[in-house]
Amino acid sequence: MLSLHARLTLFLLATLHPSCAPAAAAAETPPAAAAISARPIADASRLAWLQGRWVGSSDGMDMEEHWTSSAGGALIGMHKDVRGARMTSFEFLRIESAPEGGLVYFASPRSAAATPFALVELGDRRAVFENKAHDFPQRILYWLDAEEALHAKVEGTLRGSLRSEEWAWKKQR
Repeated sequence: MLSLHARLTLFLLATLHPSCAPAAAAAETPPAAAAISARPIADASRLAWLQGRWVGSSDGMDMEEHWTSSAGGALIGMHKDVRGARMTSFEFLRIESAPEGGLVYFASPRSAAATPFALVELGDRRAVFENKAHDFPQRILYWLDAEEALHAKVEGTLRGSLRSEEWAWKKQR
């Protein structure tokens, strides 16, 4: 019997991806499916550079982001923001292989239902995930710079205006 996680993942993929749906349903592709259908072929090991504990501060906000190894074909992540002695925000993250061979980034801010973002660009030190049907952000970017700092950027349209936010963290050894 499949675990609850496996059943939910299969349900989400069948709901969001026409390639996983029965032939009759493929004719009526939901908008979310169109937003995350095209993916570069990749496996999670190509994102091994994300692994570790990343920390940084900006405008009095202390941030940390943790990523596990890519063992088992997936990375699990967690992000936390702290201002003073109080946690102000958190997010659970997951990057895993889709049945058709691409990678999907699942974001779950404050334990909300996970939102999928498909991998649309992958380099040696850069990954871009996209979900055009999501309210904000529509794109999530990660990259390592020349000084080995990890950057994350979210971007998209919010209430008719282009918006973006960017963060940078150093790896804690």
